Amino acid sequence: MTKILLANTDKPDQASIGKYRERGGYKALEKALTMEQTALIEEVKASGLRGRGGAGFPTGMKWSFVPRNTNKPTYLLCNADESEPGTFKDRLLMERDPHLLIEGMAIACYALNCHLSYIYIRGEYEFVANTQQKALDEAYDAKILGPSLMGKDYPLDIFIHLGQGAYICGEETSLIESLEGNRGYPRIKPPFPATHGFLASPTVVNNVETLASLPWIVQNGGAAYAAIGTEKSKGTKLISVSGHVAKPGVYEVDLGYPLLDFINNEAGGIANGRNLKAVIPGGSSVPVMTAAECEGALLDYESLLKAGSMLGSGGMIVLDDTTSMPETLSVIADFYAHESCGQCTPCREGTGWAAKILKNIVAGKGQRSDLDLLLKIVDRMEGKTICPLADADVMPIRSFVTKFRSEFEALCAS
Repeated sequence: MTKILLANTDKPDQASIGKYRERGGYKALEKALTMEQTALIEEVKASGLRGRGGAGFPTGMKWSFVPRNTNKPTYLLCNADESEPGTFKDRLLMERDPHLLIEGMAIACYALNCHLSYIYIRGEYEFVANTQQKALDEAYDAKILGPSLMGKDYPLDIFIHLGQGAYICGEETSLIESLEGNRGYPRIKPPFPATHGFLASPTVVNNVETLASLPWIVQNGGAAYAAIGTEKSKGTKLISVSGHVAKPGVYEVDLGYPLLDFINNEAGGIANGRNLKAVIPGGSSVPVMTAAECEGALLDYESLLKAGSMLGSGGMIVLDDTTSMPETLSVIADFYAHESCGQCTPCREGTGWAAKILKNIVAGKGQRSDLDLLLKIVDRMEGKTICPLADADVMPIRSFVTKFRSEFEALCAS
């Protein structure tokens, strides 16, 4: 499989600018600066790169929505608020290869005619933020950033903003509100950030993994990237796997790689000789898959959707046959109830209500009728809020209760 993002993360000195440049770093930026800005956008379109934060929207198309000649500045915001339970891939990139992100951001900024950019990092990632800041300082000292972009008459500044640990700020409009100094409430769309984003100006919000893919695409060409993966899911994907596997960690695979092959070959199989029970393939907010549903499933956007789940952020959680599904769901539901910003009534009330019901069931105080009530609650939450946080709670609740109902019923008093 092709190593694009993790090619050098195993090298202990990769975080330094000297070693990064020795291994070809910033060559792609040099090449990008010789191209027309619109040509760069077309190259990214040709690559088929899709947003790696979870939504999977085509990156080049997202860039093309940004209007030109508006007499307003354009902003690029890097979403490094990696708060989805089970996801820790962006952390690895920023810790081990921080200049890769900087180079990708510089390429994106040039393509978008952007001169000021921010990296929004989750509050718990203080060590990561320090590592990334050191790399930024090196880039300024080397005159890669600043009044001129690698000597070209194109000023570019990149700053880090450390959040305060709110899951909701991973949603792009909440991130923008937070960056502006406001409470991290999602915005109603339209208008969209492409035209009315940060400071009411054209804005692109891209994930760390998305931006870190750009140097390889520019250096090797969009067609070379598009040749990797499947017909609709191009390139490679970082999978951060945790749970009951022998080798948890972050792995890079070609999109379209078989899910069970990934668990057995990359992650070392199920730990302690146990059997596979279920997999959450894309972070806690996607539907759980039974062991039977994993058979034949591929790690790409379309295949997992067809199997009844989603690739999401690639935060895979593997569960063995010792797992209590009610207890696991109760923990997930508690998380979303805690992280709801409270702006929308269906989310504020629904997430808390569902969490209380599940706690009662786990404690042996629930009734079987509570399971039908849970399904009614999530029906009234889904698609009825400003942002997808309510839906992120709906999908695990509905799938856990539906697919493992007998386990929940066994804990109910009547």
